[in-house]
Amino acid sequence: MTIHSEHPFATPEGARDAARRLRGRLGGQVSLWTSGAGAGRVGLTVSSLMVALGEPPVLVGLLDPDSDLAEGLQGSTHERCVVHLLEWRHHDLAEKFGGQMPAPGGLFAAAEWVDSAYGPRLADTETWAECVVQDVRELGWSLEVTCRIESATIGVLDDALQHRRGRYSHQM
Repeated sequence: MTIHSEHPFATPEGARDAARRLRGRLGGQVSLWTSGAGAGRVGLTVSSLMVALGEPPVLVGLLDPDSDLAEGLQGSTHERCVVHLLEWRHHDLAEKFGGQMPAPGGLFAAAEWVDSAYGPRLADTETWAECVVQDVRELGWSLEVTCRIESATIGVLDDALQHRRGRYSHQM
């Protein structure tokens, strides 16, 4: 076995995409978007999001267009979603919903959920928004999803899960 100081399959320094590297340095709060009910539940870890104030306030996220969540939100089946702000204790859950860690029994077997009219809500999260999808469009290599915020529950976020330069960290 050989131990490498660098990732053995990493793109060489001179060939790395500058825009991708810039995005990685911005970092952001990690959220979990969920939608659907029963066997049709879907979810995705998202760190590219923002809230635009106004009447009504909207939440905008950039989703992987190949994800089950993106597919569901584009159809008429899942026009509502719950957007959770995650904490450090949720980093394994974020990895599972991001497709980076195995999820034995399925994604929703990894935690406790509360059913709502907007989709499954993570039982142990303190901050979330219930949203209705207003618009979905392609933007770059992502799907821009604009949601009207119907309600928001704001709790203490002492140990926020952050994503920067391809890694999770926490801010206390």
